[in-house]
Amino acid sequence: MKLLHIDSSALGANSVSRELTKAIATQWQATHPGTSVEYLDLATDTPSHLNADSLGFRLAPGTAGLSETQQRENAISERLVSQFLAADVVVVGAPMYNFSVPSQLKSWIDRVAQAGRTFTYTDQGPKGLAGGKTVIVASTRGGVYSSNPALAALDHQESYLRTVFGFFGVTDIRFVRAEGVAMGPDAKAQALQAAATAIGVPTFTAANADRATIAA
Repeated sequence: MKLLHIDSSALGANSVSRELTKAIATQWQATHPGTSVEYLDLATDTPSHLNADSLGFRLAPGTAGLSETQQRENAISERLVSQFLAADVVVVGAPMYNFSVPSQLKSWIDRVAQAGRTFTYTDQGPKGLAGGKTVIVASTRGGVYSSNPALAALDHQESYLRTVFGFFGVTDIRFVRAEGVAMGPDAKAQALQAAATAIGVPTFTAANADRATIAA
């Protein structure tokens, strides 16, 4: 079994989502002996945002006339989509930044969202090609969105990830959530304990919070 462990927070050792993904991956290995782990840190190894050069994976295989830059970008996209497709379990650290996901995580998604690899179009509409996986999202938020109807419409983080992985054909999508981590020490402690319980570990702490710059 292969587990792909992805972090996207820019906060390094002070990141709550990184603490969660580490605990999730460790717990999965403990309960699934023999699991191999591949690690991807999108904060330090960020694929460039899609542009005229990095859109080459949408061309027919073997297309002639690609520049060296386009060939290099195609190789990055191929590496990332192959890595994703090879994984049986994907653990994604996804802090909420300004109501959505970090741009570096979006860049990764844009690289693996490839027609003919992770999805296809049929007469009945789009069909995911990356089913059979388990995706576990470590979701961190400075505010509380899941139980607050007034804020639920602002959540373009979990809703987006559920939609895009579902579009890829993944049906086993799980969220381990720590929200309210910017609402004071007590709220943060409760959020971390709830996440620890969901993961199946006793408890843990983290120095700072993943949060949107203003509203999360």
